[in-house]
Amino acid sequence: MEKFNDVCYTFYMKLTVIIEKDKDGYFAYCPELKGCMSQGDTCDEAMANIKEAIELYLETLSEKEKEELSKREIHTSTLEVQVA
Repeated sequence: MEKFNDVCYTFYMKLTVIIEKDKDGYFAYCPELKGCMSQGDTCDEAMANIKEAIELYLETLSEKEKEELSKREIHTSTLEVQVA
Protein backbone atom coordinates (compact mmCIF):
# COMPACT_ATOMS: atom_id res chain seq x y z
CA MET A 1 0.00 0.00 0.00
CA GLU A 2 1.40 3.38 -1.01
CA LYS A 3 0.77 6.63 0.81
CA PHE A 4 0.44 9.94 -1.04
CA ASN A 5 -0.72 13.17 0.63
CA ASP A 6 -1.81 11.15 3.69
CA VAL A 7 -4.05 8.96 1.54
CA CYS A 8 -3.34 5.23 1.24
CA TYR A 9 -3.57 3.62 -2.18
CA THR A 10 -3.55 -0.03 -3.08
CA PHE A 11 -2.11 -0.96 -6.47
CA TYR A 12 -3.00 -4.11 -8.35
CA MET A 13 -1.05 -5.92 -11.03
CA LYS A 14 -2.26 -8.64 -13.39
CA LEU A 15 0.26 -11.45 -13.77
CA THR A 16 0.21 -14.63 -15.79
CA VAL A 17 -0.11 -17.92 -13.91
CA ILE A 18 0.39 -21.28 -15.59
CA ILE A 19 -0.81 -24.44 -13.90
CA GLU A 20 0.18 -27.88 -15.16
CA LYS A 21 -1.20 -31.19 -13.93
CA ASP A 22 1.31 -33.96 -13.41
CA LYS A 23 1.40 -37.32 -11.62
CA ASP A 24 2.01 -35.64 -8.25
CA GLY A 25 -0.70 -32.97 -8.43
CA TYR A 26 -0.55 -29.47 -9.86
CA PHE A 27 2.51 -27.32 -10.55
CA ALA A 28 2.06 -23.54 -10.85
CA TYR A 29 4.42 -20.76 -11.90
CA CYS A 30 4.41 -17.12 -12.90
CA PRO A 31 6.54 -16.46 -16.01
CA GLU A 32 6.94 -12.75 -15.23
CA LEU A 33 8.59 -13.56 -11.89
CA LYS A 34 11.67 -15.69 -12.48
CA GLY A 35 11.73 -18.61 -10.06
CA CYS A 36 8.27 -17.94 -8.62
CA MET A 37 6.54 -21.30 -8.47
CA SER A 38 4.42 -23.45 -6.21
CA GLN A 39 2.31 -26.60 -6.22
CA GLY A 40 -0.80 -28.16 -4.76
CA ASP A 41 -2.78 -31.38 -4.59
CA THR A 42 -5.68 -29.68 -6.42
CA CYS A 43 -5.85 -26.92 -9.00
CA ASP A 44 -7.51 -24.61 -6.44
CA GLU A 45 -4.79 -25.33 -3.88
CA ALA A 46 -2.08 -24.66 -6.48
CA MET A 47 -3.76 -21.36 -7.40
CA ALA A 48 -3.97 -20.28 -3.75
CA ASN A 49 -0.34 -21.28 -3.19
CA ILE A 50 0.99 -19.45 -6.26
CA LYS A 51 -0.98 -16.33 -5.26
CA GLU A 52 0.75 -16.39 -1.88
CA ALA A 53 4.14 -17.04 -3.54
CA ILE A 54 3.59 -14.06 -5.89
CA GLU A 55 2.64 -11.75 -3.02
CA LEU A 56 5.75 -12.77 -1.06
CA TYR A 57 7.94 -12.38 -4.16
CA LEU A 58 6.59 -8.88 -4.82
CA GLU A 59 7.37 -7.86 -1.22
CA THR A 60 11.07 -8.44 -1.95
CA LEU A 61 11.17 -6.09 -4.97
CA SER A 62 12.30 -2.49 -4.85
CA GLU A 63 10.02 0.24 -6.20
CA LYS A 64 12.19 0.43 -9.33
CA GLU A 65 11.87 -3.33 -9.90
CA LYS A 66 8.09 -3.14 -9.44
CA GLU A 67 7.93 -0.32 -11.99
CA GLU A 68 10.00 -2.32 -14.49
CA LEU A 69 7.80 -5.36 -13.90
CA SER A 70 4.65 -3.35 -14.59
CA LYS A 71 6.02 -2.51 -18.07
CA ARG A 72 6.67 -6.14 -19.07
CA GLU A 73 4.22 -7.86 -21.38
CA ILE A 74 3.64 -11.57 -21.69
CA HIS A 75 1.01 -12.70 -24.14
CA THR A 76 -0.59 -16.11 -23.95
CA SER A 77 -2.49 -17.84 -26.69
CA THR A 78 -3.63 -21.25 -27.83
CA LEU A 79 -2.24 -22.62 -31.06
CA GLU A 80 -3.69 -25.58 -32.93
CA VAL A 81 -1.21 -27.71 -34.86
CA GLN A 82 -1.58 -30.85 -36.92
CA VAL A 83 -0.28 -34.03 -35.31
CA ALA A 84 1.03 -36.58 -37.79
